[in-house]
Amino acid sequence: VQGGGTLFTEPVLVVNQKAKLIEVNNEYAISDQHGNQIGAVRQVGQSTAKKVLRVLTSVDQFMTHKLQVVDRNGQVVLQLTRPAKVVKSKIIVQDGQGTEIGTIAQENAIGKIHFGLLVGGQRIGSINGENWRAWNFNVQDHTGAEIARISKSWEGLAKTLFTTADNYVVQIHRPLEGSLQALVVAAAVSVDTALKQDNRGFG
Repeated sequence: VQGGGTLFTEPVLVVNQKAKLIEVNNEYAISDQHGNQIGAVRQVGQSTAKKVLRVLTSVDQFMTHKLQVVDRNGQVVLQLTRPAKVVKSKIIVQDGQGTEIGTIAQENAIGKIHFGLLVGGQRIGSINGENWRAWNFNVQDHTGAEIARISKSWEGLAKTLFTTADNYVVQIHRPLEGSLQALVVAAAVSVDTALKQDNRGFG
């Protein structure tokens, strides 16, 4: 059933791109379409020295990144690790206990970027950049059917609650389950912090 106020059941997730510093971690709020915060994406283990390096250089993409997705109670529900990148990005997705669910792997280095959603080496879906600058991505299952969309523009978004400059919207078209659900949520909420930053130069 969609709805119910959790990261895995809401049909629309709104991800804030402005970090709040909570203790030593950057946190990005995740809300439902009504503006209720239902979770957050947390960058883990970013020391001050690393942060300075990130500002001064493009060393960012050569570092290992760790993200945690937490629910409204602060419980870790997903852990994402992006190992230092050689050419193509890969993100390892684990559940809150550290058990691997699958990976999100970049499948091409030029042209329109797309990522495979892999479980046990099997491709169960993909996330496809239609236009990086305009922030349009579609998420497909293994048959090529669109199951979710990530964008900056969604007519249903309450303009009084959200500014499109600081937020993007994830619309999940139908209830998903299991590994596909976890990977779609992981890809959607990390598209800015983990996936998109490699591609600042791509149109």
